[in-house]
Amino acid sequence: MEFLENLFSKYSQEKIIRWFKQICLAEAISWFFLFTAMIWIRVEPESIFAIIYISTIGSIHGLFFTLYLLFVPSTRKIYSWDDEDSIFAFIAAFFPFATIWIDKKLARFDRE
Repeated sequence: MEFLENLFSKYSQEKIIRWFKQICLAEAISWFFLFTAMIWIRVEPESIFAIIYISTIGSIHGLFFTLYLLFVPSTRKIYSWDDEDSIFAFIAAFFPFATIWIDKKLARFDRE
């Protein structure tokens, strides 16, 4: 965790929050496209375009998924999340569109 603290320490909290919110949205959108790719590859398993599409979208989704998991510890400090909120934020990465819920409900200063 010290590596992540050193990495994010050179950026302002506002910038980290903005990046986290963008990553939450991008991860959810990329999941939607990954879902369409999974359907397409089931319908046309021999199609070269379906294979290229699922490979590309899968890589993009993997990038946003990893970025989300890297940003959660930093946003935990910014928002003063307790252990329960942090674990919930980590688990949300594994459910479709749950990162949008994290962005809208958990990643706020005025929640009680």
